[in-house]
Amino acid sequence: MDKLMIEGGHPLQGRVEISGAKNSAVALIPAAILANSTVVIDHLPNISDVWILSELLKEIGGDVTLDRNKLTINPENMIAMPLPNGNVKKLRASYYLMGAMLGRFKKAVIGLPGGCNLGPRPIDQHIKGFQALGATVTNEQGAIYLRADELIGAKIYLDVVSVGATINIMLAAVKAKGRTIIENAAKEPEIIDVATLLTSMGAKIKGAGTDVIRIDGVEELHGCYHSIIPDRIEAGTYMIIAAAMGKEMTIDNVISQHLESLIAKLREMGVGVETYEDYVIIRNNKEHLSSVDVKTLVYPGFPTDLQQPFTSLLTKADGTSIVTDTIYSARFKHIDELRRMGAKIKVEGNSAIVNGPSQLEGAKVKASDLRAGAALVVAGLMSNGITEVYGLEHIDRGYEQLIDKLSSLGAKVWREKMTEEEQEAHVKNF
Repeated sequence: MDKLMIEGGHPLQGRVEISGAKNSAVALIPAAILANSTVVIDHLPNISDVWILSELLKEIGGDVTLDRNKLTINPENMIAMPLPNGNVKKLRASYYLMGAMLGRFKKAVIGLPGGCNLGPRPIDQHIKGFQALGATVTNEQGAIYLRADELIGAKIYLDVVSVGATINIMLAAVKAKGRTIIENAAKEPEIIDVATLLTSMGAKIKGAGTDVIRIDGVEELHGCYHSIIPDRIEAGTYMIIAAAMGKEMTIDNVISQHLESLIAKLREMGVGVETYEDYVIIRNNKEHLSSVDVKTLVYPGFPTDLQQPFTSLLTKADGTSIVTDTIYSARFKHIDELRRMGAKIKVEGNSAIVNGPSQLEGAKVKASDLRAGAALVVAGLMSNGITEVYGLEHIDRGYEQLIDKLSSLGAKVWREKMTEEEQEAHVKNF
């Protein structure tokens, strides 16, 4: 097992290219199950979630080839094989296999998903959608069993705006009989990306990106070529890094409209942000940044996935900032680690109160989840001395070529093997 080493305090400049969207990739790959011929998904991020999903498709009989950032999936010989354990437990987004396999085979057995531990993230809205379409859903020994004689379109109102439930219902509904209407649907760009793939496969979907999605079921879906959208969360992370330590940085392959809430907050802090058609330039010539308050909301509000790295940046701002996360209750596990590095932060309910500026000092810290890991990377780059980040496997789930990209900007970062004692302590802590 490796740890990430960061020598902080080095100013960063240059250009970094953003990879394909992780949160799209984890839904697009299962969506290929619904086709009757080969699906090619291009510009995928080279991350562990993509590798795991590729292996899961092989387990159920898919002919799957991953060549750098291009995944070729022939789903013709796939079967409705139960997946109660193993790889399916390693990532949260394995729940998309439920909608895809139910849509194709009218049955599925999927182990309850793993991934980052962010507190209760129930799949009750997913189950409600599947049941509305005609499926019987039971939870048996830690796995979800889905069965249906046939799927019939229905009107489904989501009680909570949920990206996962919106996509999963889309996957199950595209081959159902008749019309499905999803009301109070999530509007994230990744939902539009999945709808674009499904439409290229022959699905009839209208309204993706709005709060009402209409799907007219079709009998067959065919293969297609699809190029994934850029990862707005990776782009946002590098924008935050640029604000924290950059002289002038260009973030390439970005759809800036996807990041308007972050851009507004950076400008409010006093960071210079220039947006262009497919890139963003961050200039930070100010000695002092202003404190701001942030509340995470569903898209197009401030993303919960950027709350943690943004909190690290706020330790540099003058005054008091309040960060409120309305999405996930357990998304403040990075706060103890930031305090270990000298940050003045306290948590009250679902808010973190940040008093700055604080000069962070390098320390041994652990990433409890993917975006907490991103927060610690930002903090490490800002710190005096060496920061050792444990839990690197979480960071590997969402950031392609992190060390290469940071090094190209002038950062001093590298991987080191953990000692046996460090590995034992790491396993005990997780």
